[in-house]
Amino acid sequence: MSEVKPLRIALPNKGRMAPAVHKLFGDAGMHLDDIDAESALLSSINERYEAMFVRATDIPAFVADGVADVGVTGWDLVCESGFALTDLLDLGLGRARLVVAARASAGFGSLADIPAELRVATSFPRLAQAFLTDRGFSVEVVGLSGATEIAPHLGLADVIVDVVATGSTLRRNGLVELETILTSSARLVAPKTDSALEPLVLLLDSVVQARACRYVMANLPAPALDRVAAVLPGVESPTVMPLLGTDRVFAVHAVVDESSLDEVMTGLRALGGTGIVVTPMERLVR
Repeated sequence: MSEVKPLRIALPNKGRMAPAVHKLFGDAGMHLDDIDAESALLSSINERYEAMFVRATDIPAFVADGVADVGVTGWDLVCESGFALTDLLDLGLGRARLVVAARASAGFGSLADIPAELRVATSFPRLAQAFLTDRGFSVEVVGLSGATEIAPHLGLADVIVDVVATGSTLRRNGLVELETILTSSARLVAPKTDSALEPLVLLLDSVVQARACRYVMANLPAPALDRVAAVLPGVESPTVMPLLGTDRVFAVHAVVDESSLDEVMTGLRALGGTGIVVTPMERLVR
């Protein structure tokens, strides 16, 4: 019997996205703690998977060329690369936007206020050129790999196209956003959908789903059971179990979205709930 070749996963070796991505893989049971990602190139995760640590900007090319079977990088970098890769899973990490921004003092309120011929400073030349040309502008791209925010102040460009998370860096540098080109986050990408990748997608997705939810347990009096589903809907419906030795109090369990915890706990208390416990989860398959 021939030996099964492990799937090679291209992961960012450093940068703002790398620690969060590595932790997610660790939470999924693929521990990278003992690997020096910045100096390692290839490392075995287990008998099924092998990690390849490279720059996030290079991952689309490695995946498209088949050097790696699958990779994790920002969707903005995938779009900028021009490679036709399939988005298998949004990992929910590194959420950001690629935006057009200009000096606040220039008085531009929108793209409509910008001169038809403009210079744009960016490290995303393909996306910037395509977006602004499509809007009718004649564009000269000034390629910069960093410090894009200072370009308008130095007269190097009329606008910039850059990635922002909260926009605070733009504001600190006297810039205002004019329009969003795309939204981005860390994605699991591959050349195409492949059944061989389904176990990996399911494994990672179970962690992503669990992180957004909490497991809630509470004791409720019997008369409240007909109203509990409205307060504690769960993935489908809550689990209800009688407490030992009584038919007057029941244990109710459910998985709920973390964003609704305040409403859930308030609702349970209003129904006479006691012993309310909220715990994180490791995995969830919906």
